[in-house]
Amino acid sequence: MSDPAPEGNANCMGNLIAYSKTRKGAILIAETVLCLVMLICFAASRTPGYLGVAITEFIFCVIFYVVFAIHFDQQLAFIHWGWTDFLRAAIGCGLLIITSLISLIHGGDGAAIAGAVFGLLAGIIFGYDAFITFPQLRRRHQPAATEPTDGV
Repeated sequence: MSDPAPEGNANCMGNLIAYSKTRKGAILIAETVLCLVMLICFAASRTPGYLGVAITEFIFCVIFYVVFAIHFDQQLAFIHWGWTDFLRAAIGCGLLIITSLISLIHGGDGAAIAGAVFGLLAGIIFGYDAFITFPQLRRRHQPAATEPTDGV
């Protein structure tokens, strides 16, 4: 699931920086930054009850960025990282949009409204991430042979 990166980087920090230049890396960085800003806004508001989704998605974004950047997804083949990433992005999109809409409808102070706006932006980015991840998961079906193979 990780995008191919230049192979000249042998150290971990070089891999993290090189992965940020790929499309998937840039999307994960954007998701992480928006979740962090949303986290700060909801923490500064009078009703910090919406922090759970922001914290969870922030942690998942950082974990997946590190896993894909250091090519750990290729070492742990028993986990289907493509479907895991798709489900993370799709569920995050739904949760962020629902939480942000509830926060906007509820109203509140300016920090909660700003957090909701950043949450809607993050939900859109998560949806785009799920949208570009799904076609990579679809595989062409190889039809089974219909000819007898016993030599008759």
